[in-house]
Order: sequence, then structure tokens, then C-alpha cells
Amino acid sequence: MGWIAIVVVGIIVVAFISLYNGLVALRNRVKNGWSQIDVQLKRRYDLIPNLVETAKGYLKHERETLEKVTQARQQAVQLSGSGNVAEMAKAENMLSQTLRSLFAVAENYPDLKANQTMLRLQEELTTTENKIAFARQYYNDEVMRYNTQTETFPSAVIARWFHFTREAFFEMEDAGQRQAPHVRF
Repeated sequence: MGWIAIVVVGIIVVAFISLYNGLVALRNRVKNGWSQIDVQLKRRYDLIPNLVETAKGYLKHERETLEKVTQARQQAVQLSGSGNVAEMAKAENMLSQTLRSLFAVAENYPDLKANQTMLRLQEELTTTENKIAFARQYYNDEVMRYNTQTETFPSAVIARWFHFTREAFFEMEDAGQRQAPHVRF
């Protein structure tokens, strides 16, 4: 009878440790997913000033559009280290919107559309937008796995004991913003 109790306690301890370690691993995968998004967002932030500078010479009468892009970038950069996924998503949505405005205005300037630097920057930005989308997908998949694990029994009990909290998804505001901007120059 004593051996059975020891075996049962041993199984419970092993299950507890396994569930706890699983939650830690999932939490770390969520953090890794976010860091992948962060890397791509920083790349995006670095490309935008070059894009604005290239466009400045051609868009002398469109200063307001350029200022909006610059302001949206600055706000996104300021929030990038905050860890507040909802606020960052909102800032990124605004930045995407202002970039679309810039590309729409640029359509009216044939010399700018043909500028090799502008074409290269636009291509790099499109590639970066695609990488952000893939990183966001990976992050959201990991958040879903982690949140599911923290909310299902028996791991939910351990999650509550050790303060594993629900993570937020990185979501875009509307369906139009769910796609990377695509503009032909």
C-alpha cells in the first residue's frame, strides 16, 4: 500500500513538473515570436526615413503627407518597446495607412515612380511587410497555443498558481489593413 502511494505521488509530481515546463516553453515561444515581429518592425522603421527623403524632392507640394508618415513612424517607434501589443498594433495600423497615402500621392509623380532609389525602397518595404505578416502569423499561432494551455485543465491550475497570464494577439484593425500594401511604381 505504501509503494502505491509513493508511485501515485511520484506520477503527480512528474505531471506537475511537465505541465509547468510546458507552460514555460510556450511562454518563451510567444516571446520569441514577438521578438521576430520586433526585428521586422525595426527594419521597417529604418526604411521609412529613406523613403521619405527620396520622395521629398519630388513631393514639394505634399509636405502634409510626408509629415504624417514621419509622425506615424515616430509614434510606432516610441511604442515598440512598450510591450503593449494592442497599442503597438494601433500605431502600426496608422503607419500602414500613412504609407498607403504616400504611395497613392506618389502615383501622381511620374519621375518619382521611375526613380530607381524609390523603386528599390518600395520593394524592400514590400518584402519587409511580407516578413512582418509571416512573423505576426507565427506569433499569433504561439499565442493561441499558449492561451489554450493556460486555460485548459489541468494546466490552467498551474498557470494560475504561477501567474501565467493570457497574451494578446497582434491584430490589424480592418480587413483592408490585413494585407501588405502593394503599389506599382
